[in-house]
Amino acid sequence: MDLEARASDQDRETTVRRLQQAYADGRLGSEEMEQRVERALTAVSQGDLATLTTDLPERPGEVVNLTSKAGKIVRTGQWRVPRVLRVESEYGSPRLDLSEAVIDYPEVTLDLDLQFGSAHITLPQGASADTDGVNCEWGSVLSEVPGAPRPGLLHVRVTGKLGYGKVRIRYRRTRKHRWFTR
Repeated sequence: MDLEARASDQDRETTVRRLQQAYADGRLGSEEMEQRVERALTAVSQGDLATLTTDLPERPGEVVNLTSKAGKIVRTGQWRVPRVLRVESEYGSPRLDLSEAVIDYPEVTLDLDLQFGSAHITLPQGASADTDGVNCEWGSVLSEVPGAPRPGLLHVRVTGKLGYGKVRIRYRRTRKHRWFTR
């Protein structure tokens, strides 16, 4: 994460929700939570937001690591998407379909570390994806979805590094029937 990058409204809202959850968990007192929320709402950079939550532990299920040397990593259907999903694969090609997934967060991060595989990411209709955090050596990134967050809709940050593979992000395709006549 670039700590000097400007924070978006969605970044501020995500931090506020995390602070409110820390208060509900008994990790912050009401006065401290109010002070941090006020600072979060006026934060200018990612670094300003990061300092507000650095002493708070990750909640179970917020960060999930998936690792595979050569096998496939596939998530489809109604699976629960964590706030941060780290996928590490040397030769595999992860396929992550979020179109029917259970997503509790307005913004999720997919952190990819792919050496020779390609990732296929399918998003729900209307969702957006920011791929600026992907570092490609010989690979490529193809996103068929908007890059800017949309209010009230899922936003996915894709980060990480690609060796020789590619990342493709798209919406689920609707099947079109073709009628062939002679």
